[in-house]
Amino acid sequence: MHKAVLKYHPNAYLEHKRNVTKGLRARTEILGVIEKLKNEEGGARKDELTIKAVSSAAAISYASSLHHLRLLEEEKIVKREGKRPYKWKITGEGQKSLADIGIEWELGKK
Repeated sequence: MHKAVLKYHPNAYLEHKRNVTKGLRARTEILGVIEKLKNEEGGARKDELTIKAVSSAAAISYASSLHHLRLLEEEKIVKREGKRPYKWKITGEGQKSLADIGIEWELGKK
């Protein structure tokens, strides 16, 4: 029997905290929403990258979203800009997936 392999965003893993499954899932959702809103046609509207918008799009509570965004901010993966309500932005630092750096990886090939 094979165990299901869960795929997490490369930047969801934190260097200075324990990476438990619930946290990895939440950070993966949050980073996915920020990337999606940023990459939509015409760019993100000013109000789309607030915690309120991100938490509702990711279906995570406001408090949990704030907690995980602050953890990601400590690791310099995201940063907040402007005045309240802050707009969150991915910095581009952190781990990269193999696809992000242009390397194709297939298991079983020699």
